[in-house]
Amino acid sequence: MQAGSEPFGTSSTADALDPLTSLFGAGPATILTGAGISTDSGIPDYRGAGSPPRTPMRIDQFLDDERYRQRFWAGARVGALHRQGIEPNAGHRAVAALEAAGLLNGVITQNVDGLHRRAGSRTVVELHGSGATVRCLPAGHRWQRAEVLAWFDVANPGFVERSADAEITSDGDADVADTAGTVVPVCPACGGMLRPDVVYFGEHVDPQVFAAAGDLIEHAHGLVVAGSSSP
Repeated sequence: MQAGSEPFGTSSTADALDPLTSLFGAGPATILTGAGISTDSGIPDYRGAGSPPRTPMRIDQFLDDERYRQRFWAGARVGALHRQGIEPNAGHRAVAALEAAGLLNGVITQNVDGLHRRAGSRTVVELHGSGATVRCLPAGHRWQRAEVLAWFDVANPGFVERSADAEITSDGDADVADTAGTVVPVCPACGGMLRPDVVYFGEHVDPQVFAAAGDLIEHAHGLVVAGSSSP
């Protein structure tokens, strides 16, 4: 039988909702979210229908090859044009509402887009970090992503206009084809290499962040997974 074939409130509908009712009836749950919860906000996921092919950048590539850093910062700057119109969607707002109602004790997210916090979620564990923060490797100075992208504009006049049509990718940046000659921003405090404060492929989740996620699950009465292929 297809969903919606019987009126809401029938025995079949009630039976289908029994597991969810039991989950929240025992106490607050924890929710784990992935890229799929942000697709309705305009950010493509990694494996869904219509998702663009993508080869994720590894941390060794970013650290060892200037061309990869050029590709990242170019994509981040052009992607910012797309992100100007990205807002939390109904899924993010529903998660925030469930937490406010005491049905969730917090959110564990694989996403770096910050949309859960913008939707009003209070307890958010960002497993893979925050795309809004940039840090330097030598001294750990931290900067807002918007600041760094402004420095990119100063060093690369006209670049954004030339690349504005690049397609947005699953991490919210853009797939910019020509990045040769792009000047990569550096830390203004020490001249060191800058990197987004996120977990790249080839890195591990910070132990303190992992522990915070484990603590949420330990004190929850269940785990809800939304928008992720994680088991």
